[in-house]
Amino acid sequence: MIERAGERRPATLASVAPHGRGILLVALEGVTDRDAAEALAGARLLVPEEDLPSPAPDEFYYHEVAGFRVETTTGVFLGTIHETFSTGLNDVLVVRNGEREHLIPVIADVVRMIDRAGRRIVIDPIPGLLE
Repeated sequence: MIERAGERRPATLASVAPHGRGILLVALEGVTDRDAAEALAGARLLVPEEDLPSPAPDEFYYHEVAGFRVETTTGVFLGTIHETFSTGLNDVLVVRNGEREHLIPVIADVVRMIDRAGRRIVIDPIPGLLE
């Protein structure tokens, strides 16, 4: 499925290939020239959840952690995940608790556990992260 400007239409992948760091070249059936491809710039490619491969224990999909609680290894509740984004180097969790917001980098030194069953993520904040 392709989504652009709030409109969705069916699409079928023809091929996917790595193209540099973190970039994929995607070919869609029926998109046969550069003009047709450029017309899709900025569109989102949507995949049904049931077609996604299961993530490894230390991996997650952005959509599945929205609403998860975030707490420290000492049990301090920081808030819930409102969104997730990538910086290019790592993912970042946007955690909110009322007016307070924390940007938590998803790196091994910080994220200690992703508890899917308990809908929570446990972190060990590096110095200055929560200030």
